Formats: sequence, structure tokens, C-alpha cells
Amino acid sequence: MARSFSVATIGGDGIGPEVIEAAIPAIERAAASGDATLVWEHLPYGADHFLATGETLPDGAFTHLRDDVDAILIGALGDPRVPGNEHARDILLGLRLKLDLYVNFRPTRTLHPDLCPLKGDRPIDFVIFRENTEGFYLGRGDSSREGTAEEEQIAHEVHTAPKVSRILRAAFEWARANGRTRITMSDKSNAVPMHRLWRRLFDEVGADFPEIAREHRYVDVLAMELVQAPERFQVIVTNNLFGDILSDLGAGLVGGLGLAASANLHPGRAGLFEPVHGSAPPLAGKGVANPMAAILAGALMLESLGLDDAARSVEAAVRDALTEGQTTPDLGGKRSTEEVARWIAERLP
Repeated sequence: MARSFSVATIGGDGIGPEVIEAAIPAIERAAASGDATLVWEHLPYGADHFLATGETLPDGAFTHLRDDVDAILIGALGDPRVPGNEHARDILLGLRLKLDLYVNFRPTRTLHPDLCPLKGDRPIDFVIFRENTEGFYLGRGDSSREGTAEEEQIAHEVHTAPKVSRILRAAFEWARANGRTRITMSDKSNAVPMHRLWRRLFDEVGADFPEIAREHRYVDVLAMELVQAPERFQVIVTNNLFGDILSDLGAGLVGGLGLAASANLHPGRAGLFEPVHGSAPPLAGKGVANPMAAILAGALMLESLGLDDAARSVEAAVRDALTEGQTTPDLGGKRSTEEVARWIAERLP
């Protein structure tokens, strides 16, 4: 029986609208191969809308995205006309927090061996579970004597046992469901005593998954080992700040941010899917932006909707494009954004 899913899109700023629009035909075609129809709703939020109306993401739009859609596909946000990035913070971080999308899921896998900057054949295939709703990104803190030689800025890092436990459990459950046998938890508990909460809960939650080996790495050591031997890692779980940094390091291992996709998830709720590259305003409108990260974000979205075969077909088509040199200039190719996206769409069954 054919299924239908409602997908809201927010193009964002800079190259965001270009790569999202270019990605839609490939995502749509893959869904159709799984007997599914995607009903797209294009929402206007971004810098242009903010500058014209003063709105970032109004309450009515948030309620609609919470209650009425099956998934959200969003482009990059950021525009020099809004130097404080108020709109980007309210839209992206606002949706993550208001929808309680506590899992930031970042897969890192080799799509083409020539794109790995390391020596030797490295079959990289790990995922990062980044806690998405706490840590420094809550923006809590204080400031005093601003603009003086004695200026002081204080940021509060917040971790609570219930939220740490649930991201750890999500990582273990995913590992069990996907045949992974080892999880690495990363913190800086040797220098930040509050991170000992992660150490304790990692062991407590992990006790429910005896078939999965547990290991701990301080984040600086983990960053080093990801460069030295990335192929040994399977699942990494960590806090918001460290997950943000390590996942970009992972992207660098497999070809850069032009191939990096992210899913913001809460089981049972609509997820938010995004390419994680920036908005790159100087490149907007030139047709050179890489659409692959947006297309791979669509693959993560399809997987969340239960269309696993369709998701795999999208990734396979991206791999084929890389193998056959159908790439934009950031990957050494000469194709435009539209040409790459169209090639991938036509490669799909």
C-alpha cells in the first residue's frame, strides 16, 4: 500500500535554498521506489524573512512543525546582514530544543577512498550520538564589565542525569539494532569534574547491554585516535560541544562538509534533517555548491520514515557519482549544483 508523508522544508540562507531545492527530486524519486509519496511544504523562514518581518520562527509555525508534519528538511542558516545570527539561533537551536530533538545523529563513512586524507585504505564507518539539548548550547551564563579591560564572560555547562541517560541509551539501542559491538564515550572528566556524571551513567546504562563493549576516551585523546585509526571506531556518544567538534573532524576524514549530513531525532516525533555545511553567502547563486550533503540528509530522513531501501539507494547513487567524477568544484569536479543533483536522481531506480 502506498504511503504518503508530509515534509516541511526551510531553505535557509546563502546556498541553503539552492542545495535543498536541488536535492528534492532525488529524495522524491527514491521515496517513490519505496511506494511512498512525499508532500512538500516550503516555509519562508530565514534571513530574508527575518529582515522583512522581524519574525524568526513564530509560535504558530513551531506548533505546525510539531503537530502536522512527518519530517523537516532544513538548509544552512547564517547571513552577514544579521550579524548576531538571531534568526539562525531561533530557528535551528529553537527547533532542536522546543521539539526536544535530543539525538544529533551523524554518520561518518567512507563514500570514496580517494576522499580520505589519511594514508592507506581506511574503511571508516562510525556514527556519533551527540546530546542535542544541554551543555553550553543552552546559552546560560553571565557577563560583567563588558567592553572594558576587565570584561568577564561566564558560560554555564548544564548536564542532567535524565538527559545524559537517554542519549546514552539511544546510542546503545542503535548499536544493538545495527550489529555494532563497541561504544566509545567521550568526555573531559579529568579536567571537568561534572563530566564524571557521564562516566557513571555510561556504566549504569551500559550494564543493560552486556553484549556491547564499553570504552572511554578523553576528548583530546579521541580526536587524536580518530586521525590515527578511525577505522576502529563504531559508535561514539558524547556531549553537545564535543559532538559538534568531533563530527566535523569525522567529516574531514571522508571528504569534507559537502558530504556531511545530520539527523536531529526524538523517537516517535518528526525529525529535523540538515546538511551541516555553512550557508556560504559568497557562493550563493553561482551554481557551485555541493548538493550531496543535502541529498544524504534526505537519505537519513527516508530512513527515519521507514524507507530503508530507498535511503540505501540514495547513498549508493551518491557513491556512484563520486566514482564517476560527477562532482562540484569543492571535490575537484566541474559539474554545477543542478547537474550533480540531476545525475544522482537519474541514477536512482
